[in-house]
Amino acid sequence: MADDLSSHAALPVTVADIEAAAVRLSGQIERTPMRSARTLSEITGAKIWVKFENLQFTASFKERGAFNKLAQLTEAERRVGVIAVSAGNHAQGVAYNAAKLGVPATIVMPLGTPFTKVEHTRRHGARVLLHGETFAEATTYAYQVKEREGLTFVHPYDDPAIIAGQGTVAAEMLADAPDLDTLVVPVGGGGLIAGVSIAAKAIKPDIRIVGVEARMYPSLHAELRGEEPQCGGQTIAEGIAVKQVGRLPIQIARALVDEVVLVDEPHLEQAIALYANVEKTVAEGAGAAGLAALLAHPAKFAGRSVGLILCGGNIDARLLASVLTRGLVREGRISSLRLIGDDRPGLLARVSKVIGDLGANIIEVAHNRLALDVPAKGAEFDILIETRDAQHTQEIVDALGAAGYPPRRL
Repeated sequence: MADDLSSHAALPVTVADIEAAAVRLSGQIERTPMRSARTLSEITGAKIWVKFENLQFTASFKERGAFNKLAQLTEAERRVGVIAVSAGNHAQGVAYNAAKLGVPATIVMPLGTPFTKVEHTRRHGARVLLHGETFAEATTYAYQVKEREGLTFVHPYDDPAIIAGQGTVAAEMLADAPDLDTLVVPVGGGGLIAGVSIAAKAIKPDIRIVGVEARMYPSLHAELRGEEPQCGGQTIAEGIAVKQVGRLPIQIARALVDEVVLVDEPHLEQAIALYANVEKTVAEGAGAAGLAALLAHPAKFAGRSVGLILCGGNIDARLLASVLTRGLVREGRISSLRLIGDDRPGLLARVSKVIGDLGANIIEVAHNRLALDVPAKGAEFDILIETRDAQHTQEIVDALGAAGYPPRRL
């Protein structure tokens, strides 16, 4: 790294810290691929490169900071062990790397944490304590256990060692794609964007750092504007649904982050679907936030060379299936049509023939004779069809109308 960021010497993490972290991490974590994404570039109008941090063993960048922190513990601290509070990727990053280093790990998780996340964390050898209805209650309890047992607390983002570890992502990105002029970084607690900003600005001082938050949790966006964050609601990007950015990340962001943009749920869903369908890879909501930013704000990135961090791939299988199906609905490839006709034998066969002759697939049929807005001698059909695209769907709607069965799209 050529520059030492001397103008920001007061920052709590230095380029030297990130360089030292890179040495510690060498051979201990995946050096994940950085690939040009031609189709995504065509869709967004930017020249996109993707850093696939979802290919880490625990499917998240969190391993970097966790290992860097754990590797610097004293012998006494290693013997006693560490504690962290998390319901997601940080839990697995700490548990996995603690086991690798022979450090006893305790993870406190809220009572409502999905069973699969609890089991994954236990599988890495951690002691899991379920406590509290909320994350705040779990955190309070974690600090109580820390004091009682003399454990070292491993914070998910408000720790210099964690931030330095996360910064190695940017060093690798710019080594593989030195022509990047913009990095788009998901923001939860701020550890990733803090480390990335320090490393990237050291290597390339004029590079643009853009943070991305879910609109329901605009913590850093509000902080940088001097506003009170208004956070709450259910977002698919739960990994960045943080109500308050860390104290250290805010200090770094004020100095180095150029802009923070907000994205809505449909763009997050679309980004997850694009990663699956175009890049053939799995992204969780937070992991897809960078791509969502380009979909939501294309003018900001048009013509620029953009590095995206696909920072995590831990998404529930049922949620992923729902997102992909909803994507087909948005594209007009799955549609529900309602028809009302005479309740006579052969009606459904005739309707099916119209649909089949045009090359569409019938997924489901619901037959309702009891709806009061349907004549007593009539019947209502809801037909779920799969087509090539929205135009194909419209052709079928027109053909059904011409055959005397005009449908209503639901």
